[in-house]
Order: sequence, then C-alpha cells, then structure tokens
Amino acid sequence: MAFRRILLLLLIAFAITSQAGAQQKSPNKPLAELQQDFVDLGLGMFIHYGMPTFMDQDWSDPDADLSLFRSPKLDADQWAKAAKSANMTYGCLTTKHHSGFPIWNTKTTAYNVMNTPLKRDVVKEYADAFRKNGLKVMLYYSILDTHHSIRPNQIKPANVQMIKDQITELLTNYGEITALIIDGWDAPWSRISYDQVPFEDIYYLIKSLQPNCLVMDLNAAKYPTQALFYTDIKSYEQGAGQFISKENNKLPALACLPLQANWFWKTSFPTTAVKNVSELVNKYIVPYNGAYCNFILNVAPGKNGLIDDNALTALKEMGQLYQKPADLPRIPPHATPIISSNIAKHVKSNSSWSDDMNIMDFANDDNFGSSWSSNPTVKLPWYELNFEKAVPCNMVVLTAGNNQKATYRLQYYADGKWIALPVSNDGEKRVNIFRFKRIWCERIKVTITDFDIAPAIAELGVFNERK
Repeated sequence: MAFRRILLLLLIAFAITSQAGAQQKSPNKPLAELQQDFVDLGLGMFIHYGMPTFMDQDWSDPDADLSLFRSPKLDADQWAKAAKSANMTYGCLTTKHHSGFPIWNTKTTAYNVMNTPLKRDVVKEYADAFRKNGLKVMLYYSILDTHHSIRPNQIKPANVQMIKDQITELLTNYGEITALIIDGWDAPWSRISYDQVPFEDIYYLIKSLQPNCLVMDLNAAKYPTQALFYTDIKSYEQGAGQFISKENNKLPALACLPLQANWFWKTSFPTTAVKNVSELVNKYIVPYNGAYCNFILNVAPGKNGLIDDNALTALKEMGQLYQKPADLPRIPPHATPIISSNIAKHVKSNSSWSDDMNIMDFANDDNFGSSWSSNPTVKLPWYELNFEKAVPCNMVVLTAGNNQKATYRLQYYADGKWIALPVSNDGEKRVNIFRFKRIWCERIKVTITDFDIAPAIAELGVFNERK
C-alpha cells in the first residue's frame, strides 16, 4: 500500500509539473523584437465569420435572432489546413464584429454563440486547430458594439467594463495570442474616441494579461502614416483605399484585403471568381514583405462553416507562388507608440498671424486633415496652447500640415515665466515626437525658427504618458 501511495504521489507531482510546463508562457520580449517577429511572419489568414455570415451582410442586424446561427459542418481544422496550403503562418478570427455578437463562450452577455443552435465555442476550436497545424493565433475584436449600445456618445462605465471583461476572457482562456487586432475605435466612421473608451487603460490591460501580445488598432483612416498612433503595428485596409508606401514606409505594418468580394461570406461566393492570385502575390504580398509589412488575406467561411472550393483552390495556387523569404529586412529604429489621451484637443489656442481660413483652432481640432497655416510674411511664426491651469505632461507631438522642412523650439509657461524644453528635431519629419521629463504647465508654445515654406501645423498634441 505504501508503495502505491508513493507511486500515486509521484504521478500527481509529474502531472502538475507537466501541466505547469505546458501552460508556461513565452519569455517577455521587447516591443521592437515583437514587431520584427510579426513582420517576419509574412502572410496570414484573416477569417471573418460571425452573425453577418448568415445575413448576406458585412454589417449585420444587431438584434438578429440567435436561431440564425447554424453551421452544421463547421471545421476549423479545414481553415487551418487551407492557410497552410497557401504558406501562411498564422490566422486571425473575428471574435466579435460591430453588431456585438461574440463567437466564444463569454460570461459577459447571453447574446453569444453558446445560445445558438451551434452551441460551440468557435474561438476555442479555431485556436486549437491553428496551433495543432503549427500556425500562430491572433484575434480580432470590435470596440463598436451596436447590440450592447457601445456607440458614439453613449459610452457608459459599464460599457468600458464589458470591453475589459471580454478582452480578459479572450486573453486568458485561449492560450498565447500573438496579436489582438482592434476595430471600430476612433475611426471617422465609428466615432468612439480614445477618451470615451480609454486607449491607455485597454493597452495596459492587454499587456498585463499577455505582455507579448501586440495591440493593433485599425485606425489608419484617421492617423498619419509616419508614426505609431495608438497601435503597435501600422495597419492598412486596402479595400478602404489605405495603401502602404513601399518606398517610404519605415514602420512595422500590416496590409489587409479579402480574397473574395467582401469580408463576410455571401451566397454568391461559391460561383463568383476570387481575386487574381498571381496579382496578390506579385503586386502586394512579396513587395510589401520587403517594406516591413505583413500581409493578411481574408477568407470567409460559408454558412455551413466551411471555406468554399474556389477559395481553397486559390489558396493552394498561392502556396505554389509564394514562399516567405528566409531573411526579411530589419525594421529601422522608430519611436515607441503614442498610447495616452491627447489633452490638447479643443483647448484655447493662439498664434502669430495666420490667414483667416486657416486659423489656430485647426491645429488642435483632432482632425489631421485641417491645419493652422502661418501667413507667409511672418519671419518667426509661433503657436500656443493655453490650458488655463497647470496640467502635467511629458510628451508633445507636432504633426506638420504640409511637406515643410522646419526646426521647432518648444517652451512651457509655469510660475509666471516661459521655460525652454530641451528637445530637438531633425527638420525633416512630418510627425515630430518630443518626449521629456514630466512637467506642470499652464501653456505650451512652439516657435518655428527655420523653414523652407510657410509652416502649417495639422495637430499639436500634448500627452501625459504613464511611466
């Protein structure tokens, strides 16, 4: 009996040790290394699957009946093998799209896949299948959620908590997640700002749960391409007219495009030609890989839960044409992402003489498409933000409104005097990021001391980053 007890104890200890080893996470990596690892992945599969699949829509009814969700042949292993056939290295599944229907076993709402006829945790099946096939796992998540009234100008603390709880579930219950791709947040069409749903809070939540998980927000419709505004990876949705510059890009990037005509499956898909595979490979994927850009191709499973035959054929053809290069270029050094709220938006501003149609409020209106412009005759133009009380800050971001070459001098006003900020720029950048030790200031002033054309400022942002 004693021998049996000892043997049982040894077996239990071995099981616990094995389980701990299996659950052990990868060592934490510096952000620059994670960004390079992501770019080195080369090509992946975006999978748009959810309630829109069953409605012939890309944006489905937010109150669609749960009985619609039936996929009798759902097979995530088929998706993974299809990705492998195209020499893809990872997948990314839409866990919840804009209409607010989660396709995982969430405890945050009864409006989810477990209460449909399918009654299966699609996120789990996808994650397990892709890992089993040697592919990395990424997830897509929409902040905009029209079913749960997470909409512009309607955000309540309970909405923010639901977002945090859902992200916590996704990053706790489904193993190592290489990246979380976020959508519907501070884009011109979604209009949910990073103040209403605080970006910095969400960013640090993600990093606390999985330090190696990249945070990617699909916000290229609003923010300039020359800096990482609210994202670890710059993202380009080509179907929305966002194209990366293969010649000028210097940041880790992602470009996405659907193989079929739309993101979600349509009844016409099985008999409609998909995009030209040779063009996808030679015009986009290969040259983008050479420009620090990972390409993700969307493939939409049908109502039955399977990828159509014409898409499977195209993916096999892609695998014959595309092989990820062994040595992709190293990403040039660049500034860390801007993740905190811009406290300069819409505060009182003043400036030297400017033309009447381009006066000072255009430089802090949260719109990079408008600019304050100096009158060409002014020899030493300046622009000033007035907070009217002392506020803490440790970063200023100046985005030029044109292709000017300029040198900037920064000062802040505190205790009744102007004090110089010890920052400098090379005069060549459109986006100038100035980081410094935290100060308390009542006003911030930028003076343009050297320029080739009349200066313009699209946005002057002020930030108080957590450190």
